[in-house]
Amino acid sequence: MTTATPSSLTFGGTATTLLRLGAFTLLTDPNFLHKGQRAYLGKGLWSKRLTEPALQPGDLPPLDAIVLSHLHGDHFDRIARRELAREQPVLTTPAAARKLSQWGFEAEGLRDWEQVRLTKGDEELVVEAVPGIHARGVLGALLPPVMGSVLEHRVGGEVQRRVYISGDTLTGDHVSQIAERHPDLDLAIVHLGGTRVLFHTVTMDAEQGVDFLSRVRPRHAVPVHYDDYGVFVSPLQDFLDRAADAGLPTEVRKVERGQTIQLG
Repeated sequence: MTTATPSSLTFGGTATTLLRLGAFTLLTDPNFLHKGQRAYLGKGLWSKRLTEPALQPGDLPPLDAIVLSHLHGDHFDRIARRELAREQPVLTTPAAARKLSQWGFEAEGLRDWEQVRLTKGDEELVVEAVPGIHARGVLGALLPPVMGSVLEHRVGGEVQRRVYISGDTLTGDHVSQIAERHPDLDLAIVHLGGTRVLFHTVTMDAEQGVDFLSRVRPRHAVPVHYDDYGVFVSPLQDFLDRAADAGLPTEVRKVERGQTIQLG
């Protein structure tokens, strides 16, 4: 029998996490802006950061990949553009990959359900892009396309862990499609905040977050992206309370900025 390899998650703030899955180290949605600095959200919109990040580029170990849900200033900022190494691949949407390639990054654009495989010895990490909907209606056409990601870590051909990163998506039937394809998820990293842009909600609030968990039903969930910017208006505690009241089989764990938890 293949022995399980240690894995962990370090929360840096916003949607930035450092994931160690066996031999692989990945960074998600790098946001290093400091408290008081403003992130550009496109279409002339800015938002001020309210929290101090727990990670900076100089704190990072060598990375095997960066997984980027979309190209917004609170997910890939000017510090990331200036200071991150260019060598590791950035796995993201085709639209974001085109811009990142212009900036000198080794970016690879993935359409829904496309996969990239990374290998180290007898370990393999499969990164699959899955659908995300940042907004519906007219605003959906104005915001950049977004993707979620399912990470499957294998050792000796045996699956060790499946992690679903929601990206900045609303809940809905597309989430149920993901659950049908991936019914055995160990962890969901859930982007919340109930972000309001131009009077529209463009990330999941507490109610949507619980609906998301009821569709995906992972064993564990870690909420991120909930209090770092002024456009985040849905308190994390509302989500935690609703999730507890819903009686879902998912264990929801709040992780503080700078905290590392073991995935087991």
